[in-house]
Amino acid sequence: MLEPRKTKFRKQFRGKMGGVAMANNKVSFGEYGIKALTRGWVSAREIEAARKAIVGSVKRKGKVWIKIFPHKPITNKPVNSKLGKGKGAVVGYVAVVKPGTVLFEMGGVDEASAREAMRLAGHKLSVKTRFVKAPEFN
Repeated sequence: MLEPRKTKFRKQFRGKMGGVAMANNKVSFGEYGIKALTRGWVSAREIEAARKAIVGSVKRKGKVWIKIFPHKPITNKPVNSKLGKGKGAVVGYVAVVKPGTVLFEMGGVDEASAREAMRLAGHKLSVKTRFVKAPEFN
């Protein structure tokens, strides 16, 4: 699964997710993509599950680009532990996704199979998504 090789700090605050995506909001590498309509955290497990769904659907034809990366560490306290005594241990990493962010792109396949692959990938993600095409393919 995806996780950063090295981070400056082990743990982070939860942060805010206001606004819409100003960067990474257009299909730039491939011909087709899947765009987030809602905001949220997409875990490394979800990204990998969606990637596997795309690759399996198109039978490893074409090329897939993952446009998001889980940089943010998520912590959890153990079950039945009382309050206090610091922040919990890091249990995984998430990517912060704003509305309009392109999550995955693909190229080298026809539109029908790309649409089906992105539909399957959307079911694996915790944010609502929409199929999009590159501007020159509209």
